[in-house]
Order: sequence, then C-alpha cells, then structure tokens
Amino acid sequence: MPRVALIGNPNTGKTTVFNRLCGARAKTSNFPGTTTATRMGISASAHRFEVVDLPGLYQLQMEWPEARIARDVLDGKPPQRRPDAVIAVIDASNLARNLVLVGELLGHGRPLVVALNMLDVAERRGLRIDTTGLARRLGVPVVPMVASKATGVDELRAAVDSVLTGTTPAPLPADLPVAGAPSEALNAWADAITAAVGGGAVVQSDRLSDRFDRFFTHPVFGTIVFLIVMGSLFWTLFGLAKIPMDLIDKTFNGLGDLAKHLVPEGPLRDLVTGGIIGGIGGTVVFLPQILLLFFLISLLEDTGYLARAAFVNDRIFCKFGLPGQAFVPLLTAHACALPGIMSTRLIPDRRDRLATILVLPFMSCSARLPVYVLLTSLLFATRPALAGLAFASCYVLGAAAAFLTAALFGRTVLRGRPRPMMLELPTYKWPSLTNAAISAKDQGLAFLKTAGTIIFAICVVMWWLSAYPTVARPPEAEALRTQAAASGVAPDQRDALIEQASAIEHKAAQAGSYAGRIGRRVQVVFRPLGFDWQLTDGILTSFVAREVFVSTMSVLAGANGNKDLKDQGVLTRIQTMKRDDGRAVFTKATSASALVFFVLAMQCLATLTVTRKETGGVKYAALQFAYMSGLAYVAALVVFQALRLAGVN
Repeated sequence: MPRVALIGNPNTGKTTVFNRLCGARAKTSNFPGTTTATRMGISASAHRFEVVDLPGLYQLQMEWPEARIARDVLDGKPPQRRPDAVIAVIDASNLARNLVLVGELLGHGRPLVVALNMLDVAERRGLRIDTTGLARRLGVPVVPMVASKATGVDELRAAVDSVLTGTTPAPLPADLPVAGAPSEALNAWADAITAAVGGGAVVQSDRLSDRFDRFFTHPVFGTIVFLIVMGSLFWTLFGLAKIPMDLIDKTFNGLGDLAKHLVPEGPLRDLVTGGIIGGIGGTVVFLPQILLLFFLISLLEDTGYLARAAFVNDRIFCKFGLPGQAFVPLLTAHACALPGIMSTRLIPDRRDRLATILVLPFMSCSARLPVYVLLTSLLFATRPALAGLAFASCYVLGAAAAFLTAALFGRTVLRGRPRPMMLELPTYKWPSLTNAAISAKDQGLAFLKTAGTIIFAICVVMWWLSAYPTVARPPEAEALRTQAAASGVAPDQRDALIEQASAIEHKAAQAGSYAGRIGRRVQVVFRPLGFDWQLTDGILTSFVAREVFVSTMSVLAGANGNKDLKDQGVLTRIQTMKRDDGRAVFTKATSASALVFFVLAMQCLATLTVTRKETGGVKYAALQFAYMSGLAYVAALVVFQALRLAGVN
C-alpha cells in the first residue's frame, strides 16, 4: 500500500486533516527507536493509501527530536520506509511562515501536495490567496481546505491519488532553494511568494484577538484565568467521571457476585473473583477519567487557549526545570497519575518530558484520599480542624517535592534547562467535537493496552501471594463458630459471632499468607519508621494500589474490609490495633510518619508500568521508584524520630 507522510507546522489543523482522511481507521504507536507517539491510518479513496502523521515542526533542519524524526521518515532511514508522497498542511492565515517548510520539502524531491487549510480564518482576516497562482509557483497541487468543516477533503484525496499514479507533473520552480538551503534564503523565497499570491489587510477582529492575548497572557489576569479554567477542568474530571466510574465499579462487583454463583467454591472461584475480575476492574475504572481528560484537553487545544496557558506557566515552571506545557500533566495527576503521564505527550522535548514524568507521582492523586482520610483521622481524632489542615498540607508537601525534585534532576540525571518555548499563539476558533472524540478514543485504547495487560497479570500474582498458603482455622474462631451453631442462640447474636470469627480468620489468613510472611521479614526495614509487621504488610500490599492500604488495615484490625471508611466502628478498630507486644500500632508519631511516607512514596504499580512504557524502558521507572521510595523513607524517619525526641508517642 502506498505510504503518504502528513507534515506541517504546529497549529495548522494537521490533526483535523488526519482525522478527516482516516477517521476511525487510525491507530496510535511509537516511531521505531523513539518514545514519540505517532498515528497511522488508512485513507479510503480511489486508491487506498496509508497516512503517517508526523510531529508538528517549523523546519526540517532544526536539531530537535521532531525534526530528526521527520527527516528519518522522509529519507527512509531504516527501519522506516520512505513515503511515496507527502502532504504539507499549511495555515492560509500565516502563509509566509508555513511556506518555509514547504520549500524544504520541495528540495527533498518527494511528490508533494499542499493542503491550504484554515481558509475561513484567512478570509475573516481579510486575506485573499490566489491558490492557482500558488500552485503554479510551487509546481505542485494546492488544495484549498477548511478541514474543521470537511471542506476540500475529497479534493485532497483526489490530488494524492494523482501524484501517486504519476499523472500530475511537478516541475521544481527555478528559483527554489535546494535542500539544506540557509534559513535566510528560505524566508526570502517564502516572503516573495506570499507577496505575489496573497493580498488583503488585517481586519478589526485581529485587534480584538490581540486584546484577548494581552489579557490571557498577563502575569496576573492570565494566571487567574488559568486557575479558573484548570479548576473547572479538575472539577469536571471528578464530577462527571464519577458517575461512569461508579457504574463500572458496580458492574465489576456484579460480575464478581455472578462468578460466585457460577463457579464452585474453592481456589478457582477466588482467582476469578479476587484476581481476574478484581484486577481488570481496578484498571478499567479509571477509563472514564482518561476519556474525559483527553476530550477536554483537545477542546482547549482547538480553541487556542492551551498555548496561552503554557506561556503563562512557562515563567514559573522554568525556574524549577520544567516546561510550561507541564501544567496539564501536573494538574491531571491530582486525579490520577496514569493520564497525567500519558498527557506528557503534549511536551515536545524529550528531556522536558522525562523530567515531568519523573515528578508527576508526587502530586496527590485521588487514590491517596482514603489513606489521607484514615491517617489524619487517627492523627487528630478529636480535632477536626487540625485534621483538615493536615489533609491540605499533604497536597502542598507533594507539590513542593515535585518542583524541588525537578530542579534537582535538572542539575544531575537530566542536566540542562527546559527547552525555550518557540511558541506560536494560534488563532482563536471553535473546537472540533469530532477531533476531541477521536483523540479521547485513541488515548483510551492506548491506556487499556498499556496498563491493562501488565497490571492485570501482576494483580493476579499479588492475589496469589495474599491468598496462599492457606492456614488452619484458629481455635478461637472455631470456638466462636461452634458457639454460633449452638441451639438457643438469637439470630443477631449468631451473626455477630460469625462476623467475629470471620474477622479472626481473615487476620490469621493474612498473617499466614506469603504476603504476611514477607511483611514480618521486611518489618526490620521499616521498624525505624515506627511500623510493625501489620503496618509493613499494609505498605507492601498497597504497592498494587494505594487505596488497598485501608482495606488491608481493616482486615488486619478484625473489621470487614468492605465496610465504609466513615463507619466509626472501623476507625475505632484500626485506632485500637495492637502490636505483638501490646502497644498501639497507630501512635501519633507512627501515624504522622505513615502519612508523610504515603505522600512521597511510589506506592503504585500502575504508575511504574506506564512510566516504563512512556519512557521506553525500565531505567527511568527504576529511578522513579528508587528516588521516591528513598525520599519517603528518609522523610518519614525524620518525622518519627523527631516526634519521639519531642516526647510525642
């Protein structure tokens, strides 16, 4: 099948053109040897052809990752296959700047079609472009388009068919600079063509856009608008996504109940309900947040606001070694680190993208909330105001750790400063709902492929470690069940005895499992932090997912792990948990130590999995885990020992 490369400057509507050409027949993948995501699709026309969507760039000769990838594809550098033709998407309202890239592409000698997009924006600005004259001067087909309205899409397919079949002559203009020509020569050539084929004057609406820009990029007012917009995005993620997330959760709970009826009691039933269904459900439940996040980000990008927000944040972020584009991933990570890491694909520079990925998990995600609620409630059981302050401080501590770590990495493992933002403020326009829907679909599928399979497998392994080996029923539990089975026992009393026996059995099973035995062996490592084997076991099991900590401690405390955290009985049981020597498990010093540990530690298997995928290997995932775990350990150690020295037990 013929291959066609799609290339253009940022903000030219290239993604919209790709979606119009390929629609649902597209897939997301990485360029060989890189972690830069691309999309490939099949365009249905008289002759089907494969479309490769290259990263947006301004010039091929620039020494940036996007330019290197584009050069490799255009030159057919192995393992790439050289394209049979090229589509250059250019912005009709910024003709001179876009023609610089077209000049470089003509110098490469590949059959070329120019998609003159966003003609409606140019016309609103009072610009009139002689497309016939432009095609004559370039020596290639020029197709007028308004891709957002699907105008010119069929004509573009027909033009590509013509160059692929060799029916369109494409002589190079005599005055065209050759490949590798200096930027000055290309700029002069582009300006000359623009002067010849473009006419008109900028109208009043552009002055209105300028006033909007001065407001949106103002250090004070721009920051206020940014906080309002991002706060609304954040609220939407929590508010609207909660309904489908709850529905998914209930669906998988229902599947678990159904499996209990269909599968005979025994290890197979436990594997299906606890390992398979639970593992898949724990991953899929985040899908609504992923879909909604990328849908909204695409809408913001289409309107032109996202570039303004990046400009506002760049002033602050650069001081800590982060790019302005990191604001969306960092904000998103407060909901879940997984979509936050995936959204770093918005960051063009690899060094900046790595720095953002490495610090993202410091942001307090929604999975930490049950842990924060539990530990702050234990720490300040009778002082709700202080508990609320401690809860808010967790977010501040996590954000501070992220920015300081980014500054540290910028001087050590990721030396260098953020790449200067070559930022073009795109024109304001109505967003494309189709574009946003396709973007959300692509990212949702990528999430399921990236996180689902590996996490599912490891969840099954963790279930096995927690379920085996089976232990004999403790004598005290046996006595309680015997008492419950005796005649004359009231139904309420019988239920209470059975529940008490089940709690004792749960605790014994947890302690006797491989996970429990590991907890006792690893306890020596966490003892300086004030943790006993039960708390250590909670730390270890929460590595699958942070929120597992609460249910683990509930089981070990003798409570039903499925009960609501707000149930005072659960809090009381956990608060009164005893160590083997009779002392309380959760003293104030231990609770504070555990709270700091969970704020800073990498207690999320899913995050490490996605980090490994997005960075292209285990090196940075290992660095992320080692650094965050080490920092959490040292900080928790300092807190616990300092409180003990101060006489706080």
